[in-house]
Amino acid sequence: MDLTTLGFAVGSAWLSGINLYATVFMLGLMQRFHLAHLPGDLSYVAHTWVLILSGALFIIQFIADKIPAVDSAWDMVHTFIRVPAGALLAATAFAHFDPPVRLAALLLGGGIALSSHSAKTATRLAANTSPEPFSNVALSLAGDAVTLGGTALMVRHPVAILVCVGVALIISLIMIRLIWKIMRRLFLGRSPAYSPAP
Repeated sequence: MDLTTLGFAVGSAWLSGINLYATVFMLGLMQRFHLAHLPGDLSYVAHTWVLILSGALFIIQFIADKIPAVDSAWDMVHTFIRVPAGALLAATAFAHFDPPVRLAALLLGGGIALSSHSAKTATRLAANTSPEPFSNVALSLAGDAVTLGGTALMVRHPVAILVCVGVALIISLIMIRLIWKIMRRLFLGRSPAYSPAP
């Protein structure tokens, strides 16, 4: 197994679950300006129309991500976009491998994208219940920074991103479980468990 290709496949899938458009745009720019040599057919993200589309969508998401009500709806809709796209990016990295390897990459990429997307969505949903807007904006900027920094790390050290994603997957599972418990307590706690007789 080529660890460099695996690093790009796993890294791009995980980052797409957080911010798909920023991931594609950054990878495309790095390929276009010869700062990266993307494996498989990932180099197609450097095509002009892909750069224009992903850049425009990144700008829209950057704005939408800062508005709590819009952000929650945006994340829900993007469950059906980020996860398949993460699976596709992972499989595309293995484009020159045998079909069983590409299929395995597709399934792995989809699962990894789902984990990062779920962790992001759950965290942002919990933050959006707060009336103050600052935590939502801070989390949004943190997500942008993780995506841009993670893409740069993946290009420079594709093997290192494997370790980062492994740690992130463990943290994601813990966070999702914790946030689920908090949200459940929050919403179930509002319904009275006991009503005294008049």
